[in-house]
Amino acid sequence: MDQHLIALDMDGTTLNNQSKLTDHTVSTLRRLANDGHLVVIVTGRPWLISAHLYDQIGLKSPIINFNGALAHLPYQNWKHEYAIKVTRELTLDMLESRRELGVQTLIAEDKHHVWADHPSNELPEFLPAQISDDQILNERNLTDDPIALTIQFDPAKKDAIINRVNERYGDFVEPRVWGGGYSIMELIHRGTHKETALSYLAHHFQIDRQHIVAFGDEQNDLEMIDFAGHGVAMKNAIPELKAVAKDVTTLDNEHDGVADYLEKYFQL
Repeated sequence: MDQHLIALDMDGTTLNNQSKLTDHTVSTLRRLANDGHLVVIVTGRPWLISAHLYDQIGLKSPIINFNGALAHLPYQNWKHEYAIKVTRELTLDMLESRRELGVQTLIAEDKHHVWADHPSNELPEFLPAQISDDQILNERNLTDDPIALTIQFDPAKKDAIINRVNERYGDFVEPRVWGGGYSIMELIHRGTHKETALSYLAHHFQIDRQHIVAFGDEQNDLEMIDFAGHGVAMKNAIPELKAVAKDVTTLDNEHDGVADYLEKYFQL
């Protein structure tokens, strides 16, 4: 069989509801990688909280983080790595205006660093529960442009934050509110989607679009699922994603839906 690029969203897709990889999923993905397919994690997560998933599967392929804003080959100095950043100016502006705008937690991140205005226990793993002095988000510690900002906000202030970002930085920054009922939005460079990085990797590895199999469940997967030659929505996916997908898994993320689908698709 021709080499395929298998693109995997993590949360709500490849991970179960405990944010874990099952042994069944890991063994299926390892087998496909050993068979010569390019298995690629494509996640909104930063590298710092997706590295353990990459290592658990045992991948040697590139990974896509921050919803397409970072593509890199972990643990190697890969000349094709890229990072699409926002600006330090935006970050410090949001920091200064956080009380006015109802920002409850503000986080800035790049490939190797995370800065926060304060620790938070409200969303374990995604919001840092502990920060060191050099991780406090301030003008002194933030010396470069970050890749993404994550904002936990007062729901009543959502429109105020979006309006501020659009008025001052709308030409290059795109606010996106998380799915799943969270009052969290991320700010990344406008026009950057998972599809951006997926297309980049497919071109680099000379894999035809029709040989891309992509899995997702949420709003931030729409462009990727629509772009892939074989875009697959999870059984538990939002209706908007199922509407653009080529297929839907029989099982949900809690029951190894990705592994089950891949075993049938590749006749393992």
